[in-house]
Amino acid sequence: MQTTFEVPSNLRGSTYISTELYQRMYRHSIEEPLAFWEQQAHEFISWRKPWRSVLEFDYHKAKIAWFLGAELNVCENCVDRHLVTRANKTAILWEGNEPGEVRKLSYADLHREVCKFANVLKSRGVKAGDRVAIYMPMVPEVAVAMLACARIGAVHSVIFGGFSAESVRDRILDSQCKVLVTGNEIVRGPKTIALKQIADEALQQAPCVESVVVFQRTKSPTSMQPGRDLWWHDVMAAASAECPALAFDSEHPLFILYTSGSTGKPKGVMHTSGGYLLYTALTHKYVFDYRENDIYFCAADVGWVTGHSYIVYGPLANGATTVMFESIPTYPNAGRYWDVIDRHQVNIFYTAPTAIRTVAKEGPELPAKFSLASLRVLGSVGEPINRDAWLWYYEQVGRSRCSIVDTWWQTETGGILISPLPGATPQKPGSATLPLFGIRPCLVDDDGKVIEGNGVKGKLCISFPWPGQMRTVYGDHERFVQTYFSQFPGKYFTGDGCTRDEDGYYWITGRVDDVLNVAGHRLGTAEIESAIVSSGVVAEAAVVGMPHELKGIGIYAFCVLRDGGKSGGATAELAIKDAVRKVISPIATPDRIQFVPGLPKTRSGKIMRRILRKIANGDFENFGDITTLADPSVVDEIAKGARAVPA
Repeated sequence: MQTTFEVPSNLRGSTYISTELYQRMYRHSIEEPLAFWEQQAHEFISWRKPWRSVLEFDYHKAKIAWFLGAELNVCENCVDRHLVTRANKTAILWEGNEPGEVRKLSYADLHREVCKFANVLKSRGVKAGDRVAIYMPMVPEVAVAMLACARIGAVHSVIFGGFSAESVRDRILDSQCKVLVTGNEIVRGPKTIALKQIADEALQQAPCVESVVVFQRTKSPTSMQPGRDLWWHDVMAAASAECPALAFDSEHPLFILYTSGSTGKPKGVMHTSGGYLLYTALTHKYVFDYRENDIYFCAADVGWVTGHSYIVYGPLANGATTVMFESIPTYPNAGRYWDVIDRHQVNIFYTAPTAIRTVAKEGPELPAKFSLASLRVLGSVGEPINRDAWLWYYEQVGRSRCSIVDTWWQTETGGILISPLPGATPQKPGSATLPLFGIRPCLVDDDGKVIEGNGVKGKLCISFPWPGQMRTVYGDHERFVQTYFSQFPGKYFTGDGCTRDEDGYYWITGRVDDVLNVAGHRLGTAEIESAIVSSGVVAEAAVVGMPHELKGIGIYAFCVLRDGGKSGGATAELAIKDAVRKVISPIATPDRIQFVPGLPKTRSGKIMRRILRKIANGDFENFGDITTLADPSVVDEIAKGARAVPA
C-alpha cells in the first residue's frame, strides 16, 4: 500500500468540507442524483427560467441533457450578478510576459469591456448560434471575447495560439466560423509568434470568415486587409457599453474545443451552458477550497480546456480573482512562478506535472528564495504526476503544509472528476484519489465486464452522467457515439487505464493506447515513466513501444537527465533499470534507453508521443506538423541521437 499523507491539522478547521461531509454529500449525489444536482443548481447558478426536469439521458444513443427547459445567461452569471457586491473587486489579474507587467480588470471593468465587444460582434452580423473563432495571446481580452460570445449566444471556438495555419484553418472550417478574433503577435518568454501572419495564411482557405478583429499586443508592423480586418482598439472605442444579456436554453451550445483523437481529424468537443457552468463552479469551489478573498492562479493557457474551466468560467462564476499568466515558468528564470505567487500573494496555484518537473530539475534553491507563505492549496493537472514530482511540489513549494489536489479530468468531461478535496481526503502521491460528487467510476475488462472490489486494474468508464459532460462532437454525433459509447455500451469510456487500490483510491495509468503489451504483460507507460524518474538520475521520461524480436513489443525510454546532459552512461542506465525492476518488475525494464536534451512537447506541456513512436520504430522522417511544439528543434536532436543508440 502506498504511503498516505494526511492533510495538516491546521488546515482542517477552515476548509469548506470535512471527510465526513464529503462522504455524506457523495452518498447523496449517488443515491439521489437528481435531488443533489437540483440543490447545487439553485446554490451556484442564477436562472432566468426554472427547469421542467433535471436530467434526461440515454448512454446507448449518447443523448444527454440537463435542466431541461431552464434558461440562463452564462456571461450574466460570471459578470453581471457580481456587480452589486463585487464591482470593484479584481476579476482578472494579468501577469504579462515580463515580470511585473501587470493589468487588473475589476468586475465593473470586465462588464464594460464584455458589453462593448458583444456589440462589436453584433455589428459584424454575429447572431445567437453563430460560431466565432478566437486565436489570441494570453491577455485579458481573450476572456472578454469568450464572455461576449456567451452574452449574445454565439458559440466560441478558442484555438490555441501555438497552432499552425493548417490547424487553424481546419478548425475554422469544421465549425464554419463567421468571425475570427486574433492578435498581431504573441510574446512568450524570449520568443515572439507572428499570430496575425499565421491567421492570414489560414484564412486563405477559410472563406467562411467575414470579419477579423485584431488585438494589438505589440507595436510590430501588421498587415491588415481592408474591408475584413479591424483593430480591436478602434472598434471598441466606437462601441456602446450597453448590451443586455440574453437568456438561452440550458442546453444552448456555449463553446467548441478541438481535441486530438487517436485517429482522424481533431474532434470538436461541444459543451453547453447550464450544466457546464454549474459543474465548473462547483468543482472550482470544492476542489480548490476557494474562499471569497483568495487570489487564485491557474497557470494554464485558455487555448485548452483547463483555461476555459479553471481560468475563466469556474472562477468567474464564483466571483473570484483569477490570475492569467502570459509567460512561461522559466522566464527570465525558473523562479518565475514563485515570484508571481509572492508578488500577488497567491493562495491557490494550479499547474501541470510537466511544469513542476521542469522547474524542479533546477533544484530547490530557487523556490527557497521566496516566501510562498500565502499558498494554501497546490493543484496538478494534465497527466499523472509521478511520486518524486509530487513530493518536490509538496516539500519545496508547499513547505510540507499545503494540500495538493492531483486532479483527473478531460476536455470531454468539462471539469474535474476525480481529485482529493483539501482537508477531506488523505492523499497518496501520484493518486487522483476519490471521485467527486455525482461521479460513478467503474473499471471494466476488455469484454466490458465490470471489475468489482479493490486492488484491481481495468479500463476506466463512468456509468452515469454529470452536468459538465460534453454533449456531442460538433457536426458529427455518430463520431461521439463511436468514440465514447460504443466500446462498452451503456457507459462513457474515458480511454484511460486505471488501478483501484486496496483503499478504493484511483490511479490513472495513462491512455489505453499508451499501454504496452510486452511479452503478454500489459504495462502502462505512465507507470514505467514514474519508476524511471524515481531512479534519481532522470528529471523526465517518456516511454513508447518498439519492435522486439522476442517479445513482440519492447520498451523504448527517452530520458532527460537531471543535470541536462545528453549522455548518461552505463551508471545512469543501470540506475534506471534497477529502479524499474524495483518499483514494477523486471518485465518492465526498458530495452533501449536514449538520453535526450528534451522531449517534444506542445505549449500545454503534453508530450507528442506519435513522434517518439516513429523514432522508436526507426522512422526518422515524415514527422507531420510539429509547429505546435514548444521547441520543434528538439525532434531533430532526438532523431539524430536515436541513430546512435545501441540496439
